[in-house]
Amino acid sequence: MKEIYLDSNATTCVLPAAVAAARQAMEQGYGNPSSTHATGLQAKAMMDGVRQRASRLLGVGDGRLMFNSGATEGIQTAVLSALCALRERRDAGKRIGSLLLYGATEHKAVPESLAHWNRLLGLNLEVRKLPVDAQGRHDLQALDALIGDAAMLCTMAANNETGVVSDLSAIAQLLQERGADAYWMVDCVQALGKLKLNLAATRIDYAPFSGHKLYAPKGIGMLYVRAGAPFTPLMMGGGQEAGLRSGTENMAGIAALGAVLAALDDGKTFRSHADLASFREQLVASLERAFPGIVFNMPFDLSMPTTLNFSVPGLSSKELLDLFDAARVRVSSGSACSAAKALPSYVLEAMHVPQWRASSAIRLSFGPLIDAATIAAACARIERCGAALRSSCLLPSALAPSPQDGVIQLSVDGQCTWLLSDAASASCVVIDPVAALVPRLAAFIRCQHLALRAIVHTAPPADHGVARLALLQELAIEQVGRVDIDGELALGQQRLRRVECGASHVYLLGQRFAFIGSLAPEALTPLLEAALVTPDTVLCASGDDGGICGTLRAAREGEAAASELQLDAAALPAFLRQHPDAILVDVREAYEHAACAGTVCEGCEVRSVPLSRLAGQVAAWLQQPQRPLVFFCRSGNRSARAAACLRRLGHGAAWQLNGGMAMADATRHALAIAA
Repeated sequence: MKEIYLDSNATTCVLPAAVAAARQAMEQGYGNPSSTHATGLQAKAMMDGVRQRASRLLGVGDGRLMFNSGATEGIQTAVLSALCALRERRDAGKRIGSLLLYGATEHKAVPESLAHWNRLLGLNLEVRKLPVDAQGRHDLQALDALIGDAAMLCTMAANNETGVVSDLSAIAQLLQERGADAYWMVDCVQALGKLKLNLAATRIDYAPFSGHKLYAPKGIGMLYVRAGAPFTPLMMGGGQEAGLRSGTENMAGIAALGAVLAALDDGKTFRSHADLASFREQLVASLERAFPGIVFNMPFDLSMPTTLNFSVPGLSSKELLDLFDAARVRVSSGSACSAAKALPSYVLEAMHVPQWRASSAIRLSFGPLIDAATIAAACARIERCGAALRSSCLLPSALAPSPQDGVIQLSVDGQCTWLLSDAASASCVVIDPVAALVPRLAAFIRCQHLALRAIVHTAPPADHGVARLALLQELAIEQVGRVDIDGELALGQQRLRRVECGASHVYLLGQRFAFIGSLAPEALTPLLEAALVTPDTVLCASGDDGGICGTLRAAREGEAAASELQLDAAALPAFLRQHPDAILVDVREAYEHAACAGTVCEGCEVRSVPLSRLAGQVAAWLQQPQRPLVFFCRSGNRSARAAACLRRLGHGAAWQLNGGMAMADATRHALAIAA
């Protein structure tokens, strides 16, 4: 399937005309605009033309507009300029205010810059968040109370996570009414090409822009400075940009940005606001069909039509990202700059949305270059994703999948719950339930039409039985059976046996599995001596340290170095030719497979063993310790855990596909281009 890119608030592709302009600048217009010969003068003419077009489109008037590397540099320059002026005013005995105010939903570059330059310049002013309301707009009542003490105010035109458009007119009116002389910076990164701007007609002192948010390359941006606003160069040197920003200009980037601005100017290249709003309506309708109970985290009437932010009850942002990625729909869990940190969205937290929504939010964003066919294809794949979740028991479905035998591991915040299911008896047992996993457990049990035979604990539960009670309530069950007086419970033809081990219980499923709770492997020595377990019994703990499962043999012998586990995508074909008996193991979850179309690798044996079911498969693999196993997933994180687990358990031929399918796709694309 062709990739559908819906993460334009992070970055965009480059407009073909911009690519052509950059190429022309590098191949023919390569002169230095500071040179006085004809080649340099031609380059300067091109640069001046782009600046004039940008000044007209943005309504710069008598203000200044300089080219730079992007929004972060623009923010740094604006903050430095304002704070240097504040220090000069204070040194001259003038009152400057005590607060550096920034909107609570600002990009992290803003508070970080304020804190950095405040410290370096020795101002020691208070850097304070300006709260926002439940709709994500700045709290004007709070601003009214603080503006008299503000030395600088930083807000944004439109939020990068929610698309909420700020009420800049109301802020400007408040500044005027209170006679505030605070310097005002407005982050206009998400506004370029999406909102009408007439900067010279506003009270705004500084406005940074970044080209890569609107189809220009990365590394080119602009900063507007209002006429009369103080300015201190961040970059000193050869005096380029009229002394405002030294350093030889990025001529290829400027040329590319010029092509984007020309496309904005022609009124034909980009979609109208009405078209974009219609596209959003289509996406919303498909999302609602795909995900019952979906909650949108932004007000439609106050946000840009190109941004949707939503949460789905019972599903984490990682699960949704994996699902969309399997369908080759690229979305994000928030700002690209903080996406790798796995924290709740600070933007949504500032809006006081419930914690589960802030922790599981997905951002879907598209640019004004998108077309109707792409939107239609995206809607179809979104609905396919919903069907995939229903087929995997993660969403309610009228069609229940057939029960399967299995040892399933569910993890959250370093804690594990194990679920044992028996297909023949359509029954199951839950071991060490965790409250946060109760909705997932209940959904799976209901969807599979399983009878819950027992809920057991390896030790007295730290939550005093809260998770147990919650699971019973979710399933509308008053009580379930317990392990009988002989310490055994029948699960179809299988027997789950409880044995004492110190102050803890260990639950044995024959000699194949031992559910050990928080016990260390060495504590099981008495069970080994009694032949209740073997050195290769799979040990399933209640804590998730990344190891998935273990054995007594592995605990004694240690594990292989991580460097031995890596297999690059480019080397995979040769590896498979050398090892024709190798098995490719896809550790993505079942819902990812259901959302995916096409084959992963032609001509190879590919098995699907989700990471949550890996513990149930390791014993069979350990019987063939030299047969090569190559694990892969979306990004390489889960496959790395799987390969490390097998190596630690004694399988000497386990590898992981480095970088996952993302790198494999890139490699296939590069090879196709080379061919």
